[in-house]
Amino acid sequence: MVGDIAPSGEATVREIERAGGSAIFVPTDVTRPDEVHALVGAAHERYGRLDAAVNAAGVEGPSAVTTELPTADWTRVIAVNLTGTWLCLREEIPAMVASGGGAIVNLASVGGVAGYAGSSAYAASKHGVVGLTRSAALEYAAQGVRINALCPGAVDTPMLDRTTGGDAERRRRLVASKPIGRLATAEEVAGIAVWLCGDTAAYIVGHALVVDGGMLAGRPLAAPEVRSPSASSRRPRRSSSR
Repeated sequence: MVGDIAPSGEATVREIERAGGSAIFVPTDVTRPDEVHALVGAAHERYGRLDAAVNAAGVEGPSAVTTELPTADWTRVIAVNLTGTWLCLREEIPAMVASGGGAIVNLASVGGVAGYAGSSAYAASKHGVVGLTRSAALEYAAQGVRINALCPGAVDTPMLDRTTGGDAERRRRLVASKPIGRLATAEEVAGIAVWLCGDTAAYIVGHALVVDGGMLAGRPLAAPEVRSPSASSRRPRRSSSR
């Protein structure tokens, strides 16, 4: 089941079908409770139950310092990223409880565990997703519903292109800031989300899993410079004994 506000959800369905799966696309605006209700209802009608869900809808908002961010942009980012996630949980959790349990992954960000200058609305929304995830996980773990958050770093997607403005130098600096030396791929992040929904992650509850190529681990050390011994250091020292 693919829910998306954009028609590109149809392309996602075709990719799933080419891989041997089956899926349907339900146009969904996660800020509209009626559309989220219809999405989860369509999943239950098609498959008879809901076992797993990944809540990945999100927008980045404009780059602006806190005091210069327009109210409309703040409201939109919070509505999609945080309220949208809550609306999805509100529909998904009862469906999973009714069928004996399930797993939910909420897409947060490294911006949900660290601040970002110029992205206060985005960081606030993703911090909210992490807090919402942990709170809901505590409430429903005993009923068999595992809820976790996935916190990716920079992922090579159209959102990243919008963030960098297509500037090659900004992209180069972004890559250079990652200890692993590259951006994440969407496939890598998707694979981790699938794993969090699977049985081998059955004991992971209420966790915010950071996937950032080492960015938040600390500042990488430069390779030490190797110097040739100086002429004075190569000369044998004279003994001070008499």
